[in-house]
Amino acid sequence: MGFAKEAGYELYPITFNYGQRHIIELNNARAVAEHYGVSDRFKIIELGFLRDFGGSALTDDRIEVPKLGADPVPEQAGEIPVTYVPGRNLLFLSIATSFAETVGAEAIYIGVNALDYSGYPDCRPEFIAKVQEVIATATKVGVEGRPISIETPLIHLTKAQIVTEGMRMNVPYRLTTSCYNGEAEACGECDSCRLRLKGFAEAGLTDPIPYKH
Repeated sequence: MGFAKEAGYELYPITFNYGQRHIIELNNARAVAEHYGVSDRFKIIELGFLRDFGGSALTDDRIEVPKLGADPVPEQAGEIPVTYVPGRNLLFLSIATSFAETVGAEAIYIGVNALDYSGYPDCRPEFIAKVQEVIATATKVGVEGRPISIETPLIHLTKAQIVTEGMRMNVPYRLTTSCYNGEAEACGECDSCRLRLKGFAEAGLTDPIPYKH
C-alpha cells in the first residue's frame, strides 16, 4: 500500500481467503490497513473453493511445503514450485477489477515480482500485460476509454530494493509475514522466507519479525 499512498491514491485494500495455509496473512493485512487508517474500507474476499481444488502445497495438506537449500530460486532450474496456486492471481485481479470499477478506482496495485521470486507464471510481466488488455476490453470504463491500470511497482525490483523502498516509505514490515506455513514465528526455511531474509540481508537490515530458525 505504500506505493499507492505515495502516488496519492485513496486506498481500498482487499485480500483473499483462498484456504491457504498461511491464514495469518489475513490478520496481518487487517493490521496493515489499520496502520494506514483505512480499516473501514478493508475487505476479505472468500475464495475457499481453491482449497477444495487443491493442487498446491499452500491449499492441499497432502502436499508438503518444500524447504530449500542455499539457493532459494527454483526457477533457475526451470521449475515452477509446488507452492504455485493454479489461477490465483488471475482470480485476484478479476475480482479486484470488479471492485475497482464499482468504487471508481483508477488503478489496482498488486505486489508481484519477477526478479527475486519463485518462478510463478502469474507474477511475470507478460501475464500482467495480458490481463491489462482484458480489462481494457471487458469493462465499461475500458470501452469508454478510461481503463483501470494494473500497477506493479515491485515487479522489476530485487528483494533488497523492495526492502529499501519499503523502509523509505515507512512500510510496517513488523506487521507482515511471508512464511508459507503461517505460524506465529516464520519458519525461516521455506522459499518465501528465504527470499525475504535474502532481501533484508542484502539491504543491510534486520527483518523485524520473529523466526524459528
